[in-house]
Amino acid sequence: MYIKQESWKEWIRLLFFTVTVAIIARTFLIAPIIVDGESMVPTLADNDRMIINKSSYWFSDPERFDVVVFHASEEKDYIKRVIGVPGDTLYYDNDSLYVNDQKIAEPHLQTLKEANNGEPITADFSLRDAAGVKTIPEGHVFVLGDNRKHSFDSRSIGLVSMEDIVGEAELTFWPFSHLNWLRN
Repeated sequence: MYIKQESWKEWIRLLFFTVTVAIIARTFLIAPIIVDGESMVPTLADNDRMIINKSSYWFSDPERFDVVVFHASEEKDYIKRVIGVPGDTLYYDNDSLYVNDQKIAEPHLQTLKEANNGEPITADFSLRDAAGVKTIPEGHVFVLGDNRKHSFDSRSIGLVSMEDIVGEAELTFWPFSHLNWLRN
């Protein structure tokens, strides 16, 4: 009888410990999300399930081309790609990205460009036109969806404060056919 009682107590302790670790991890380290919409096609599809890393930017800032989740409003989070970081000037001309007057390749758009039969996927704009500033200030980033023609992003909502960034998208895990690490 004594052995069974100790075994039962150990299972309760293990369950309590497991639930506590899961709550801490979910709150501070990782979170599952569901992609809502087509703004990140072809990288992410509507209803893809993925994991975001909430600790990615505790000790560093987002880098160009990171895929981030951020609070767009009190009730809605968006997932977009960082295009510009603090200190950058940027513009699009003839479907090409220019950062600090240097043309920057965007390999993540190659599939979409090929599918678009030579038609531009990103309309020309400047940072001043889109966000009202010449240079991205400290504490902010400029984000775009990969599906440029169908994305509500910094061209519409302006710069994103780093304080609003929830984390970096790390892994798409469902559907299984979309399993993919999103690291640059």
